[in-house]
Amino acid sequence: MSLESVRAFFSAHAPDIAIIETEASSSTVTLAAEAHGVEPAQIAKTICLRVGDEAMLVVASGTARLDNRKFKDTFGGKGRMLGADEVLEITSHPVGGVCPFGLPSPLPVYCDASLKQFAEVIPAAGSPNSAVRIQTGRLAELTAAKWVDVCQ
Repeated sequence: MSLESVRAFFSAHAPDIAIIETEASSSTVTLAAEAHGVEPAQIAKTICLRVGDEAMLVVASGTARLDNRKFKDTFGGKGRMLGADEVLEITSHPVGGVCPFGLPSPLPVYCDASLKQFAEVIPAAGSPNSAVRIQTGRLAELTAAKWVDVCQ
């Protein structure tokens, strides 16, 4: 269902973007980089966090790490990563396929500045073996993301 919700999202909002499905898993940054022939940094990983009662998605370069101080300064509290069951419940995407597309209900989406070094990035597309190639600015535009600087 998750891959299907992403297909429906792109069909409605960006029919020119094709979902790429691979035989091998691309559920980690390393596997995704190998599957798509890019450096790990070009993989756009989506992290599902909660600050207080608010869940959010942060999309960052595959090699970037959250900086606790920057995160707290930006969002006013410490971010808590959600467990796999809660991520699936909130996004409808399993861990390894989490992305900001095709969500069952709106969530705040933030794109980290670490993505700006790339004209094109490769985020997952709702399953552990699917992804899309998308221009970085278009990723932010399609998901109504706000740009932040919360990674090292």
